[in-house]
Amino acid sequence: MPNFAKLLLSAITIGIAATASAQNTHFVTRDEPQYHCSQGLDGNIIALWQSHGRYFEPKTNRWEWQRARLMQTVEDLYTQSYVLPFLVPMLERAGAYTLLPRERDTSTVEVIVDLDGGLAQNGYSEINGKEKWHSADDEGFAYIRESYTTGQNPFADGSYRTIQSTEKEQNASFATYDANMPQAGTYAIYISYKSLPKSSDHVIYQVNSLAGTASFTVNQQMGSSTWVYLGHFPLAQGLNKAVVQVSNLCLGDNGKTIVTTDAIKIGGGMGNIARHIDDNADPEIKQANPVSPLSISQYPRFTEGARYWLQWAGMPDSVYASTEDANDYTDDFRCRGLWVNYMAGTSSVLPNSDGLRVPIDIAFALHTDAGITTNDEIIGTLGIYCTEKNSKYADGTPRSVSRALTNNIMTNVVADIRALYEPQWTRREMWDKRYNEARVPQVPTTLLELLSHQNFADMRYGLDPSFRFTVSRAIYKGMLQFIADREKRPYIVQPLPINSFAITPDSNNSFTLSWCPTTDTQCPSAAPTKYYIYERIGDPNSTAFAFRDSTILTSYSISIDDNLIHSFQIEAVNDGGRSFPSETLALAVAKNAKAIVMVVNGFTRVSAPESFDLGEIAGFYDNIDHGVPYLYDISYIGQQYEFRRQIPWTNDDDPGFGASFANYETTVLPGNTFDFTALHGQHILQAGYSFVSASVKAVEDHTIDLGSFPVIDIILGKQRTTTIGRGAVPQRYPTFSTELQQVLNQYAANGGAILASGAYIASDLLSGQSSNGDAKKFASKILGIDFRTSPATATDEIKAAANPFSQLQLSNTTLTFSHELNELSYCVETPDGLLPTQAAGAVSYPFLLYSDTNIAAAVATQFTTHRAVAIGFPLETITQADSRQTIFNHILQYLIQP
Repeated sequence: MPNFAKLLLSAITIGIAATASAQNTHFVTRDEPQYHCSQGLDGNIIALWQSHGRYFEPKTNRWEWQRARLMQTVEDLYTQSYVLPFLVPMLERAGAYTLLPRERDTSTVEVIVDLDGGLAQNGYSEINGKEKWHSADDEGFAYIRESYTTGQNPFADGSYRTIQSTEKEQNASFATYDANMPQAGTYAIYISYKSLPKSSDHVIYQVNSLAGTASFTVNQQMGSSTWVYLGHFPLAQGLNKAVVQVSNLCLGDNGKTIVTTDAIKIGGGMGNIARHIDDNADPEIKQANPVSPLSISQYPRFTEGARYWLQWAGMPDSVYASTEDANDYTDDFRCRGLWVNYMAGTSSVLPNSDGLRVPIDIAFALHTDAGITTNDEIIGTLGIYCTEKNSKYADGTPRSVSRALTNNIMTNVVADIRALYEPQWTRREMWDKRYNEARVPQVPTTLLELLSHQNFADMRYGLDPSFRFTVSRAIYKGMLQFIADREKRPYIVQPLPINSFAITPDSNNSFTLSWCPTTDTQCPSAAPTKYYIYERIGDPNSTAFAFRDSTILTSYSISIDDNLIHSFQIEAVNDGGRSFPSETLALAVAKNAKAIVMVVNGFTRVSAPESFDLGEIAGFYDNIDHGVPYLYDISYIGQQYEFRRQIPWTNDDDPGFGASFANYETTVLPGNTFDFTALHGQHILQAGYSFVSASVKAVEDHTIDLGSFPVIDIILGKQRTTTIGRGAVPQRYPTFSTELQQVLNQYAANGGAILASGAYIASDLLSGQSSNGDAKKFASKILGIDFRTSPATATDEIKAAANPFSQLQLSNTTLTFSHELNELSYCVETPDGLLPTQAAGAVSYPFLLYSDTNIAAAVATQFTTHRAVAIGFPLETITQADSRQTIFNHILQYLIQP
């Protein structure tokens, strides 16, 4: 068994250091030192939520959104695209523990493991030491129903296990949960237990995943009989042994405390709360919308409102059904504040109310206010708080502090948007009003109406993932400033991700990782003081990143003694927290390698969909370019179909300008994973070549010397010169920057071979806004192409073309690429059609064609100085792995001459 005594001593030390005040008694603490931030948010607990969610409306006899489908999204999902991928991780990377009243896992997979059986898996087991686990007399969790109606509490349907604590490691007992996962993925893991009068406040849990072992200290004096979130973890398909393990080893308790354990939950799942049809509903509505007497949403749980998650999470019906089951819409917005108070009840912040004893510091609600302009004006940002005529919260704190919290958040949000996106962004009022979500929570609370989801000018920015990152960082900074000021302590903002990442070979299978810190122009003090290195060894599809080492330097040396793919991410760190991970770079050493290939990640783009504004009509037209999500998109619902500005809102089913389809509103769409160097490298390795990789910025900055590599593989994905919003700030994401062109000109002149693939490889150079004489010369004389058309095909099919190059004879090869939105890969809506170059002395031919048009999809060119292969669609979007391998094999044979 692991050395729980050492883990516990470490946890106690960290917990004491992290606790900023008596109010912030720890709840859930990750014990590894790299998860603690002495000048961040260690020990702080933040409750936050992302506006509305799907709910049942008995009058229309259906489940529906609480807001209209507009601008390719709906507020019920749109606010999640800030909170889940950006804001929550930022807070957690600063050391905070976050509480959400909605499901935070977007997977439809859900696995429950529980001794009580029923619909749960039976992967629970025990090892007893001196003390023995036994069932308690009162109620615990059981999964005995496929659906639940109001008043039915899964945490009152079963039993739980309990044991006396021990101080001696040799006497420790363990409870273990194995989980059989239907598919591999990264899942939220929740635990549950019962709080008793003698519960221990430092119970050690371990989570075992593909990323290794993570240790947590959980205060079982709080958070009883609900799902307690530990984190997201990568799990394999099939049986995962000891996913969660808990021990009764509690040092310093003299064996006088109690440890309990109940069930674990993995993943998000589908909604399982059943609602009653209104018997008084209009008969015509009933006939038009027939459903069974009990109706579940049939949607992923994360799309549903808080009212339903809180029932599944064991909250009393007085929290989630305050209208006594009469009105789900009202229950949903009321329950968020009531949930905060129930979670905090009997803690230091709400001592005289019943609840789960969790001392919440602040609460935050993110909404997007309605409002529309007929031109390109911004609606902007509004803040709401409630002082109740300058009264006090239950713990004596003046309610006026909520104004300071609101002002901190709004000031950061507006300043950062104006500096980085839109100088004319509107800062609206701060309202002191009795909005339920601002008034009910008994902790300092802000309700932020960030922008108008109904207004085109706002949403040109609001659909941009980089905008969402910036806004979320601004909200986090406002929270950090408020909490630190309130606790009268210094603070530091966590760093931005590093840049100019590169892996270069040294000798004897030794390599150097190098990078540069990124200066935060909005907060220069957010500078890193050290860096964490994470490594993934083996097949990227079946392995995961684990912590490898830390360094205060901006380089790190490694040696490889195998033939596996080694992938790396770097996090910048300071006393305020950890940055988001860097892009992923990878390397591998092939047996009897024919050569070493440099893979360059030039796909850095994340962006909103293509937009246009022609005065009376405007909108998003993602048939041209859907945009690029950051990692994945959970807010897209379907294409906009109403572009006429003058069409007014009639009702949520007929919302006028901006109205959008709903065919993707349950689909999580992949985007730029920043992990394509490993995918390309896997095929390079299988072709018999070693490889290393680098960011495009490292190449542009001359950080690495390309001259030692016979071939470079440039990944361009959906990189293209992109206008941000209305164009008030410089364009971003060119395929080939001026600096990159200069580097490749020199590389080709010295005989280096180039493979470049991307959806806009020619159009961005030769017909885009960055096109000029130098760009045309570069395309013709370096890449070996001219631009034919875009889009070059209406289908996803590609076939081989006859050509004079022996290495590129693909005979009857056909393949498909990701052409439409799907759940497996980002899609390429408008791939480039190419023409072979007419440059003097060049031998240039297409070797792949789009099947329906016979337009060139890939061109190979033999110059007097070098060879080049240019491909008008991204290689990583080829849907068949064996087809990708075939293409890589032939291309590398052509580019690397004997």
